[in-house]
Amino acid sequence: MSDAGAKNFIELTASIVSAYLGNNPTPAAEIPNLISQVHGALVRVSTGRAEAAPLEPAKPAVSLKKSIAPDYLVCLEDGKRFKSLKRHLRTQYNMTPEQYREKWGLPADYPMVAPNYAVARSQLAKQMGLGQQQRKRK
Repeated sequence: MSDAGAKNFIELTASIVSAYLGNNPTPAAEIPNLISQVHGALVRVSTGRAEAAPLEPAKPAVSLKKSIAPDYLVCLEDGKRFKSLKRHLRTQYNMTPEQYREKWGLPADYPMVAPNYAVARSQLAKQMGLGQQQRKRK
């Protein structure tokens, strides 16, 4: 590595570490280790020897059995309760229901709407006459 490259890495390291320390309280004893980790990461990335960290399998916020209740579904990503998961998944995680099911190994028929909510919506639609064949006018 050239002197200019080494100097650039030192400046980048200082910039990254100072930004980190400005937002995160860190004991003084840990700062040298932080500096060496950041510098080492920059060097590995620049030389193409950066290895992807092994991905740990995601752990659901709740068990699969507890994720479906009559009045709500629990999001496996964050543990929050919803009547319908589809919008939450799109806005918070940019995921489709299919991606969500694939990520968590859920069956294709895993509901995206709470069971009681689906029944209530179905009854409302039937009361409004939706889904019935319209008679053709003469």
